[in-house]
Amino acid sequence: MATTKVTSVWAKGQKLFKYSANLNQLATRSFSENGDKGWLRSIFEHKVDARKDAHSNLLSKRETSNLYKIQFHNVKPECLEAYNGLEAEVQNRLHQDQDYPCEVVGSWNTWYGEQDQAVHLWRYRGGYPALTECLMKLDNNKEYKEFRRERAKMLISRRNQLLLEFSFWNEPVPRPGPNIYEMRTYKLKPGTMIEWGNHWARAIKYRQENQEAVGGFFSQIGDLYVVHHLWAYESLLSREETRNSAWLKEGWDANVYYTVPLIRSMESRIMIPTKSSPLQ
Repeated sequence: MATTKVTSVWAKGQKLFKYSANLNQLATRSFSENGDKGWLRSIFEHKVDARKDAHSNLLSKRETSNLYKIQFHNVKPECLEAYNGLEAEVQNRLHQDQDYPCEVVGSWNTWYGEQDQAVHLWRYRGGYPALTECLMKLDNNKEYKEFRRERAKMLISRRNQLLLEFSFWNEPVPRPGPNIYEMRTYKLKPGTMIEWGNHWARAIKYRQENQEAVGGFFSQIGDLYVVHHLWAYESLLSREETRNSAWLKEGWDANVYYTVPLIRSMESRIMIPTKSSPLQ
């Protein structure tokens, strides 16, 4: 009787030992496979590690210290022409005065999108110190204060953002016209800016053939996790043809597939440059 009990216990012990060994093998295989996948993924899918630095340092151009400001002014419909003339006069004065470390990159009126809207893109070469210097000088400029008072009579509302430019995009430079411009604005899910930048760093090559890529920016102050892509086209038909041709290039579809889930909302503006805009 005692012998039978000992044999039964021994048999159960052997089964438990084999079961434990099988679990260990499965766990080891799973760890190895996951590790291999993680290693491969790190090579082919991720270019930067968001945990090591702020995304503004990882994604912006290190060789320059440019800071950009974008302004959205909603103008009273009856005042748009006068507003454009007033803005052009002030922009020309600031351009010609070397004491002000700022320059207007482009000025537009929205054609399709929010109506009676003016959009201005400024560049401060020297970053935040240049912005601060410029604001302090303008605050002591009596003519500029008078301009602001006069402009305020023409506006319904206004807002702005401070931006940095993506390292892999073109730096906006003056171009001849006539062109129409599209500003595509993407509001991303918080925490996805690095992933967005990684995908677009590869995808921008698909949108360079017709020199349509003007500039790409992401917000630093104002609405956060906002991306602005600025494109130039000869016409609305040219825009359609250029965008359709991108889908014929291998890899563009993958960029769209992986970036769409990162977006909370998006907006497209078609804009016409003002007469004084360096981007025509």
